[in-house]
Amino acid sequence: MSVDDFPLPGNARRVHPASAPVDGIELWFATLAAGEEEYARIASWLAPAEHARAARFGRDWLRRRYVIGRALLRSILGRTLLLAPSAVPIVRGERGRPRLDGIDGIDFNVSHTQDAALVGLARGPRIGVDIERADREVNADGLARKFLSLVEQSTLAGLGPDERRAKFLRYWTCKEAMSKATGDGISAPFRSMEVRLSGTISLTAGRPPYAPERWRLRAVDAGDGYLATLAIWLRD
Repeated sequence: MSVDDFPLPGNARRVHPASAPVDGIELWFATLAAGEEEYARIASWLAPAEHARAARFGRDWLRRRYVIGRALLRSILGRTLLLAPSAVPIVRGERGRPRLDGIDGIDFNVSHTQDAALVGLARGPRIGVDIERADREVNADGLARKFLSLVEQSTLAGLGPDERRAKFLRYWTCKEAMSKATGDGISAPFRSMEVRLSGTISLTAGRPPYAPERWRLRAVDAGDGYLATLAIWLRD
């Protein structure tokens, strides 16, 4: 049995950090669309708890997006573990962060943005990923005051509206990816996590667990129209 026995749903494809691949880490991108026949097939891979969660979404397109994204994750993990997607033992871990039950040494993370998903799989370190549509409309000035450090805010000064919005989103994908690696989510101390975007993206300031020496940030080439970041947490 090999990974070729575990085809991925839809148009899933491997993507890479914009600089260079990172050993032991795989990144997968897919748009979250499926015909009715394929949707019925991949929906059968989900566990009862996942179907229950999908049912709590108030709109059909949100339910479908969740189901397709979860099936994508299960199929990627299944290829790695040589298990059927429905047999992948995903459980709720610390702080609600999903993990593999009884399997050590493999970490994973998922991010959605409207019509697409990014899945990260790592052998060894903890990782977080975040993806945003480049054309996402946000109140860059208001959100910058809430989530960016004073130094980061200063780099937005003097930019036009579109440039300011795009730069804020790049900062956001970095910080969101880190907060997903730790499991802190929106409670992370975003304003003290200072990121430098010039040259190689890096974390330059932060208090534990966001000490700069423990993190590596990589922009991800997810294709035109998307901004994405991989955060690697070197805990030990």
